Amino acid sequence: MATVYLALDIRLDRTVALKVMHRSLAADPAFVRRFIGEAKSVASLSHPNVVHVFDQGTDNDVVYLSMEYVPGRTLRDILRQRGRLPAREALEILIPVLAALGAAHQAGMVHRDVKPENVLMTDDGRVKVVDFGLARAIEATNQTRTGMMIGTIGYMAPEQVTTGAADVRSDVYAAGIMLFELVTGEQPYDGETPMSVAYRHVHDTVPAPSSLVPEVPQLVDVLVAHATAREPADRPKDATAMLVQAVEVHRALPRTTTPPVSGAHSLPPRHFPASGPMSGPVSGAVSGAVSGAVSGAGSVPQAAPAHTLIQPHAEVPRAPRRRGFRPHWLLATLAAVMVVAVGFTGWYFSRPEVVAVPDVAGQNLAVAEKNIAALGLQARKGDSEYSEKVAEGLVIATDPAAEVELEKGSTVTLTLSLGPERIVVPNVANLNGNDARAAIAGAGLTVGSVKRLANTEVERDKVIRTSPQVGEKVKKGAKIDIFVSAGLVMPDVSGMPKDEAAGYLGSQGFQVQVNEVDDDAEPCTVIAQSPKAKTEVNPGAPVMVTVSRCQVDFWQWFRGGDRDGDGHDDAEARDDQQFSLVPGVIGKDVRDAKAELEALGFKVRVQRLGNGGVVQFQRPLPNSERPPGTTVYLWQ
Repeated sequence: MATVYLALDIRLDRTVALKVMHRSLAADPAFVRRFIGEAKSVASLSHPNVVHVFDQGTDNDVVYLSMEYVPGRTLRDILRQRGRLPAREALEILIPVLAALGAAHQAGMVHRDVKPENVLMTDDGRVKVVDFGLARAIEATNQTRTGMMIGTIGYMAPEQVTTGAADVRSDVYAAGIMLFELVTGEQPYDGETPMSVAYRHVHDTVPAPSSLVPEVPQLVDVLVAHATAREPADRPKDATAMLVQAVEVHRALPRTTTPPVSGAHSLPPRHFPASGPMSGPVSGAVSGAVSGAVSGAGSVPQAAPAHTLIQPHAEVPRAPRRRGFRPHWLLATLAAVMVVAVGFTGWYFSRPEVVAVPDVAGQNLAVAEKNIAALGLQARKGDSEYSEKVAEGLVIATDPAAEVELEKGSTVTLTLSLGPERIVVPNVANLNGNDARAAIAGAGLTVGSVKRLANTEVERDKVIRTSPQVGEKVKKGAKIDIFVSAGLVMPDVSGMPKDEAAGYLGSQGFQVQVNEVDDDAEPCTVIAQSPKAKTEVNPGAPVMVTVSRCQVDFWQWFRGGDRDGDGHDDAEARDDQQFSLVPGVIGKDVRDAKAELEALGFKVRVQRLGNGGVVQFQRPLPNSERPPGTTVYLWQ
């Protein structure tokens, strides 16, 4: 329904995604009204997992949204690359999606088109949901009046297919289908036509993901089944309710790796006796376990497992008769055991509690500090950095990084974004080329092309302007083009009538001197000039133009000699030749004048004096008689 452009908001100096609606939708007033209303609702929805809407507007028949630019990939791109994801990883993606949907549901909004294409994954692992409200806006267009279903058929809830109605539980259904696809790599239903897929959504029950991928945990099967129940009343009441279930499933799933434990910091396994009284001496086992824990050497003796049975009639060997009683050895042993036990207990209960640093990238300072403090850590604002990807004021990274375990009370340093770094183009006007290059390089920019332009106001070899212009903000290292004054450039007046040439050069500030000579050229026309055409000269420079002698009668010149260059005198042929009147085309558009002259049988040659497209001079002069095929010169 739209085309998305990467754009720069020049007022706030930030990179945005500009979504421009297709003209077929923008031409529908009902869509535009609904679209503007939905854009306002989404703009009021502030959530870290929702792509923010900055602005909305129309420009004639163009309807657009200015949105947060999220560099990265869609969840669909990740599925195409990896096929399917482990259950824990899939839930870690789904949970922020449900958080975004839950915030929208609490605000009275329904997404209506939840699918991997509308879930964006940033380069630093954040999850963003996009296109809230657009499906609702398009429902106002003429497309729905032809019975068209709004949504993506693979994720459409049964009630959307049968009645076209959608509520928060329709989003829950789509989220369940998306979880199925994340852990299996495919959608639950396929068919030759979209309607066959829609039929299965209405009449079939979504299969358990483990039926396709056996290693999918049963808890995920249960979550998918609950979310994709055909009856809306049998599903979680909204995305927040499903979020709670998804978090519980994620906590219950085993981690793929566990940190190793060994040495003095490892704890002996706790042994619980079987039901019923234990018999026999246990002091040896206790002392062995404690000494093993303290020394860290060797294996710890294990107590009898709980299912081991003690024979009731087994003969117990009698203890050997003691020959003497030595109480000091027993007391010493008990004292040692007590000291070790007390020391071990003190160490065990005095260990500092550790927590993992939360991922607060992309959050503003206040939210990040609150999330860090909630875990018993302290947040400290560190140095700020420029970033092309993270908006100004948001967290770029933490030190230590996210997921690193710290003792409670430790300090986490936050690096905030200054936004994209932009440099103001310096003013180098009226500087010479070398000074301008040095000023541009000193500002952190590079010099692009250097072009010379004719200019009567700026001294020759001085800078006229730059592109981009002075004061504009550009990226660091951007190329700046320089335009240098070439002063006056000698115009080409060859072939022009004497009076017109002298008048034009005088108006350009030249000191004109005319020299007439005998020549075979048409009388009173310029045959040479000094300085030559296109030469760079200073204002007020003297110019010499040489013209063929004006006293010669034109018809005498025209009838005498070989004028067509074939080596024969053409006077006799010219006596019988028909002549046409050359019209005046001065002041007309060059293309129109050329077409008019060519229609009368004349040849046309155009010479450029400036940048305009209007005829300034012509030769032959207006209302002159010339035979067909004569070349008419035009100066623009």
